[in-house]
Amino acid sequence: MNVTIDEACLDTMQSLLGEQFSDTLVFCISEFERLEREVRESLPVDLEAATRNAHSLKSNAAQFGAMSLSDSAREVEMLLLQGDVNAAKDALGSLSQQVIGSTAKLQQWLMANA
Repeated sequence: MNVTIDEACLDTMQSLLGEQFSDTLVFCISEFERLEREVRESLPVDLEAATRNAHSLKSNAAQFGAMSLSDSAREVEMLLLQGDVNAAKDALGSLSQQVIGSTAKLQQWLMANA
């Protein structure tokens, strides 16, 4: 599994948010984990909620440079929009791994650049 972080996005967000950047990134990382959990928990019972959470995860990840996570969330979102629930369930494993890998890389970047 390849985890891609666009550090230029992080640099841009850091210059925009200034002193609030570190706290915002830490919150965003926790949101990645929460949104992935919400997708997983809502998928069998509420496809609309699962789709909405996948969309939010896709957007939040892209904003903070977690490009492979954003791509993985986009895949789940598109599968749900197409009504392919089984394929979406299969894609959750990759989504979970992307959350773990992206979280680790973002935390490493924060420690090196804060």
